Amino acid sequence: MGIGIVTEITGLSNRKIRYYELRKLIFPERTPSGTRKYSFSDVERLMEIAEKIEDGVQTHEIRKDIVKKEKHKMIIGQINSHFHHNGYK
Repeated sequence: MGIGIVTEITGLSNRKIRYYELRKLIFPERTPSGTRKYSFSDVERLMEIAEKIEDGVQTHEIRKDIVKKEKHKMIIGQINSHFHHNGYK
């Protein structure tokens, strides 16, 4: 979905959404022409970010949390893949 729809859903301005992207808090897909395309998970993350910002959490702290969660997901995926490929269920 485009940024216009995302602003309507989240209540965030274009400027804030682009700022969160600049701070590496969200990573929208891009079309071949460079237009941002947001997923439902991007919208969920934006709403979580806005809530944390409202609670006084700084963007660098949010970024640390995102990196930590992504690493955790990657490790879990690797473990699951290892067990799946070795016949464990």
